[in-house]
Amino acid sequence: KIEAISEITSISGFNLLNNSAGPAYGMGFVKLKPMAQRGAVKDIESIMGTVNATLAEVKDGQVISFRMPPVDGYGVTNDVEVVLQDRMGRDPKVLKAKADELIGELMKVKGVQFAYTMFRTDFPQLELEVDEDKAKQLGVSVSSALNTLQTYLSGDQSLNFSRFGKFYRVNIKADATFRKDISDMNDIAVKNDKGEMVPINAIVKFNHVYGPESVNRYNLYNSLSLFVVPIAGVSSGDLMTRIEPILEKLPSDYTYEWTGLGLEEKSSGNQTMMILALCLLFVYLLLSAQYESYILPLAVLLSIPTGVIGAYSAVKAVGLDNNIYVQVGLIMLIGLLAKNAILIVEFAVQKRKQGESILDSAIGGAKARLRPIIMTSLAFIVGMIPLTVAHGGLATGNRSISVSAAMGMLSGVLLGVFVIPILYMLFQTLQEKVSGKKVHLQTENK
Repeated sequence: KIEAISEITSISGFNLLNNSAGPAYGMGFVKLKPMAQRGAVKDIESIMGTVNATLAEVKDGQVISFRMPPVDGYGVTNDVEVVLQDRMGRDPKVLKAKADELIGELMKVKGVQFAYTMFRTDFPQLELEVDEDKAKQLGVSVSSALNTLQTYLSGDQSLNFSRFGKFYRVNIKADATFRKDISDMNDIAVKNDKGEMVPINAIVKFNHVYGPESVNRYNLYNSLSLFVVPIAGVSSGDLMTRIEPILEKLPSDYTYEWTGLGLEEKSSGNQTMMILALCLLFVYLLLSAQYESYILPLAVLLSIPTGVIGAYSAVKAVGLDNNIYVQVGLIMLIGLLAKNAILIVEFAVQKRKQGESILDSAIGGAKARLRPIIMTSLAFIVGMIPLTVAHGGLATGNRSISVSAAMGMLSGVLLGVFVIPILYMLFQTLQEKVSGKKVHLQTENK
């Protein structure tokens, strides 16, 4: 019914979110048409909204649509995944009740679209109860009775053999028609210590109960996974920062762990500032060697924020978040802005060595290098324009890196031609005062 969908591949009996099998689960993979053939609705977020609205009409189950993770191998969804752990090892129903309470708190956080868990404790089950006293009276071993039930219901690999150069495995299991109802247990018998066949239902009773289909453990604790979906425009990093105060308020008998892509983002999130600091450090050391000064390179480094401010302002203005593409663009921007500043400062230093005043050398450097700076910067900005209007699956990444780099370069050029000469004058004056070296000014010959 949705025009943008090309085909759907469905799989029954498997839950991708908690990697478990069961008759109550089903999953499907939706393949979209190429962008030009999707009709009026092209954006994947809008398509998912239409899909969720359509699936909300299903009354016999809960249907959730989600995007695959941006990096394969880190989780199974694009959502923030949290593992809630019960340190006391109590009944899974207690853990589920705490998870429902926590989901209610998370839903109140600004930026959260919804939160959910696939863990349930109301699956209908059959509990096997063995009457050991009666089994002893009838001469039936409890282990033999359980092994017989296992062979009939779930199968048993009894032996292997080789014939005609091939290896064969022998699996014994009752046919499906003889194990589809509880009444089929009347046909199962087990041998006692006298060699007599005893009906299995004489020592075994089945009780109808409700409980979890499977119980997962994380760090050896009973656990379940919570998935938190951000609203459009909120990054996973911002969402983790917003929900972390609520997770920190958990009682001492509960704990939580980030997992999936969130765990990797949390563990490597502090590396961004370290990488930026290393970039600035290398630029500073290279310029210090070039200018033979530890003070003058500061004129280049302190001009870089003129572009960084423009980059972050543009990213925020167009509704993007501070993602990895923006950070890559900033690293590239640091080099380009430093290059522009070096052009002006290097020319001004040469003029100063020729005997011109600090003011004249600063103005002369800005005038002489204005044209090449504008030409190279304008070529860079124009080259980024196709990425800023990109569409498709990689549009967000292309827009992030192009908007941050292009607008950062634009603000760096517009502000830099005024800020860089001022910074040069300030640090050149400071350099001469610290070193004590005086430069003789040029005088006119009369």
